[in-house]
Amino acid sequence: MRPSQPRIPPRPRSDWDGPVMDALSVFVSAPTRPEAEPAPRPAQTEAGSRRGMNVLGTLVQHPKLAKAFLTFNRHLLRESTLPERTRELVILRVAWLRRCEYEWAQHVLMAREVGLRDEEIERVRQGPDAPGWSAPDAALLRAVDELEDDACIGDTTWKSLAEQLDRQQLMDLVFTIGAYGLLALAFNSFGLQLDEGLVGFSG
Repeated sequence: MRPSQPRIPPRPRSDWDGPVMDALSVFVSAPTRPEAEPAPRPAQTEAGSRRGMNVLGTLVQHPKLAKAFLTFNRHLLRESTLPERTRELVILRVAWLRRCEYEWAQHVLMAREVGLRDEEIERVRQGPDAPGWSAPDAALLRAVDELEDDACIGDTTWKSLAEQLDRQQLMDLVFTIGAYGLLALAFNSFGLQLDEGLVGFSG
């Protein structure tokens, strides 16, 4: 059972002090005053700049941790060698397997923005063996499943991945799956609630 209320509530924006601004500066264009809107990250315009406020507010309850993780997360979202569609496809599968509604809701929006169709997003729930996936997409989803099940991508799946991804992309893939698995654990355990306007698993 996931918490129905926050266990670690988002830090009020009126309480965003210097250490918070410093932590956020590695990920967003930090506002000059606590009440100002942070600049939206890439692929955020559809839902408005308040999308993601709960997660940022929660993370900055621990500014040093937030800065360290957001520096890494910036690479995964902005500097990764993976195509954006690939990134969002595997994150959605992670979110579904970990039953992380917040991660799912956020990345459904981002997936649409990078070209995933709604029928593909729904098919992510069924996994790599669902009819309709291309062989490359099925291999990506299977990689997520194998890492979840066995903490290792199997030889057959790795061979399939290596036919579409170079060495750095393979590394970025594994770290993306791992990082968003970690976030899912954190979001679920912290009781992170959906931001206004986000639609969870039932949507």
